[in-house]
Amino acid sequence: MAPATDTGRGSRLAGAASAYLRAAAEQPIDWYPWGPEPFERAREADRPILLDIGASWCHWCHVMDEGTYADPEVGRLLAERFVAVKVDRDEHPEVDRRYQRQVSALTGEGGWPLTAFLTPAGEVFLGGTYFPPTDGHGRPGFRRVLAEVARLWREEPERIRENAAAIRGSIERMRAAAGGDRGGIDRLVAATVAALHASADPVHGGFGLAPKFPHPTALALLGWDAAASGRPRSDEIARENLRAMADGGLYDHVGGGFHRYSVDEGWHIPHFEKMGVDNAALLAAYTEGVQRFGEPRFEEVVDGTVGWIATTLADPAGGFGASQDADNAPGDDGGYFTWSRTELRAALDGDDLRFATRFFGIGTDGQMPHDPERNVLFRSVAPAEAAHGLPAADDPAAAVRRVQAALARARARRPPPAIDRALYADINGRFVAALARAGVVLDRSDWIALAGRAADRFLRDAYTPEAGVAHRLEGSRGVGFGLLEDQVAFAGGLLELALARADPAYLEPARRLLDLVDREYRGEDGLLRDLAPRLYDGPGLGPLAEPSYPLEDAPHLAANAGAALAFLRLAGLTDDGPLRTKARRLLEPIAARLEGAGLFAAGSALAAALAGAAPVSVVVTGSGPAAAALRRAAQRTAHPLSAVFAGPPPPPFSAAGGGDGDPTPRALLCLGTRCLPPITDPAALAHRIAAAATERAD
Repeated sequence: MAPATDTGRGSRLAGAASAYLRAAAEQPIDWYPWGPEPFERAREADRPILLDIGASWCHWCHVMDEGTYADPEVGRLLAERFVAVKVDRDEHPEVDRRYQRQVSALTGEGGWPLTAFLTPAGEVFLGGTYFPPTDGHGRPGFRRVLAEVARLWREEPERIRENAAAIRGSIERMRAAAGGDRGGIDRLVAATVAALHASADPVHGGFGLAPKFPHPTALALLGWDAAASGRPRSDEIARENLRAMADGGLYDHVGGGFHRYSVDEGWHIPHFEKMGVDNAALLAAYTEGVQRFGEPRFEEVVDGTVGWIATTLADPAGGFGASQDADNAPGDDGGYFTWSRTELRAALDGDDLRFATRFFGIGTDGQMPHDPERNVLFRSVAPAEAAHGLPAADDPAAAVRRVQAALARARARRPPPAIDRALYADINGRFVAALARAGVVLDRSDWIALAGRAADRFLRDAYTPEAGVAHRLEGSRGVGFGLLEDQVAFAGGLLELALARADPAYLEPARRLLDLVDREYRGEDGLLRDLAPRLYDGPGLGPLAEPSYPLEDAPHLAANAGAALAFLRLAGLTDDGPLRTKARRLLEPIAARLEGAGLFAAGSALAAALAGAAPVSVVVTGSGPAAAALRRAAQRTAHPLSAVFAGPPPPPFSAAGGGDGDPTPRALLCLGTRCLPPITDPAALAHRIAAAATERAD
């Protein structure tokens, strides 16, 4: 069959909804988007399929696009011998999930870009991640790889079949080996906490060695363990990790928000992409850090992260985009976010430059490996130490703000990295939950309003009671129904928003989503599948027919654990005992599957720990400063299942009684169904809520 002509190349991607696909439209590759057409063409032409899965935020995806897929010889080989398919992993997480599993079963590695060679039936027979166009970076060149795969396809089809069968067999063996003793919920909690203690880095914070990823669910589990078991070491690990991430280069000290991960143990040099899913999870983690530890630095991080979300990702019509790229031009590597001494001298005057050089460790561990002239900003010393002997010593905090403002003005003159403005339900649900809770804890109604606009838009344009919430919002139309994570994350967001506004209007769609999850997503052993066969409206190609169960945090909360937590949250808000039972029944097979998962079982272990905990409800009656102080004390005290109301909430919220008409400001506190005498002292109220971690559910 003749190779594709130049006039056809790129036309299939030029109008794609995905920014990642649109950017590939100019490449000399005859790309197909995900769908049945390329598989039909591969069958007709008897060709293998090249599958490329990446994302607009992915640095090495850009490197491969700008080098490998721009190479004329690569383009020629693909046109003559292959059918090429390009997938945005954010747009199609269900496709990515299954092909990551297949490639990992073959090579032991995964990640992005994911490069896989498929049969026309959609089965992987070879794969990897990044390939340069010619041999280099310790990897074989893609020209050589393509030539060898084409030869195998023509001359050794039995090896192709053997590889595909071996991958199928490996996945089947893993599924058969999954599972163990039932009733291991308590054992899962104890084993996971022990694993977190064992893997915690006592020097730099975090878990394990480089590269280091944030693990927000692990921090939440440790915080709960410290409160429920009285283990101070759990609190120490969580606090030091929060401090290390906040002070390191992982946090953007000029623009706010967090980069994706750190390439070194000390959190100094990040991979610079900023992910919506990361920042939503870390916003929640630092909000809880404010509640547990009361550190002003954590409040600064919350404020800075919300500032980045509001100015960079927020859509004026409501909702939040998916990510901000790491790079602002081909060949770039964090240039927008890093600084040379020359750039610092241009932005800062004398004493402020000296202060910034000390404070941000210029010329030390933040030097970029590929260009030591460029520096990642990180907090090298305390502000007071950096200000020693300088005029800033009179007010080091003001010096920090002044330097940050000057650097922000200088950075604003640089071309910024691209923003993926696609609106995904799972990411937006996480943002709604995190912003609503942060708004409650820090008393910011504008943050709650930001969450409300996102929720309202999705409910209006991308939600139906019968099908749930669509994966993405395109204009005023929902696209991509039937994915578990969307239902779970969005339900979780609605529950926190309902509580923040004491508005039952958000409880009803949350309950419907969780009913849908319970009804449509059940699979083997009662676990939840990542897609619902009856509701899924994408093409059921290749391994998509195989069930897949998101159980491990990767590193964010797994959808099965998220569902259990949402069941528990709704049960606590509405005093619904059957929902607590559903959560426990879901957690039993999760615990059986996650034996030995350690750090990656943290979300499930947290849900398992909370399954036996009594929910907390607080109704503050009266008005004036005394009532406000009680409300603030309750809201700033950490408890994952707490609900705080200013006055009796409307049904179906279940909370402490509405009082007897006494206008005296007081807090009515209930632990499950056991209610305490009214409390009038804010410190006593905070102490009692914190101590409720030891209370068991009825």
